[in-house]
Amino acid sequence: MIIGMAELTAYHVVTEKPMFLGQHIIFDENHHNGVWKRVNEKVDIVNDIYNYPERYKNVELEHHTSVALRELALEKVREDKYSDYPSRLACLYVSKTLREAENWFDYFIGLGRPTFQIVKLKINGNVFYGDAEKCFNGRLTEKENLILAEEYWANKGFDESSVSEMLVDGDIEVVEIVKEYK
Repeated sequence: MIIGMAELTAYHVVTEKPMFLGQHIIFDENHHNGVWKRVNEKVDIVNDIYNYPERYKNVELEHHTSVALRELALEKVREDKYSDYPSRLACLYVSKTLREAENWFDYFIGLGRPTFQIVKLKINGNVFYGDAEKCFNGRLTEKENLILAEEYWANKGFDESSVSEMLVDGDIEVVEIVKEYK
């Protein structure tokens, strides 16, 4: 489900570097996130996989390569059919409720991922509520990845029991530091 341009509040688990009260983050076609950087570092290998899939048939793909295969397909389908939705390469991944954010916070801490804070945000931008379970491991063929990407964006069957994924873009302001990892 997408809610077009909206003003709302949400929560974000801060994992890259600490945020500060009053900080503004902009995500749009000119301002990308860390996923964009990691995906673009893998474009050459993605092209090689698509051109020579037989070379990779019995190879376990490195995590970020698999992610790049998925995210490039997701972005292509979004641009072609769902251009009003926030790009996964130029958005912030947030939680609708504090409880959801606390669950992600604990999960990241358990993985040993550097985790700093939970912040409350005021968002002026586009919002997409999706089913995180429809994220997929990248496949060796672009056709398969594009089919799975269409299923993700079409968002059929999404309901309250789904593992929610909330993507936001636009002007995002930190309005409260809710929790800090000590």
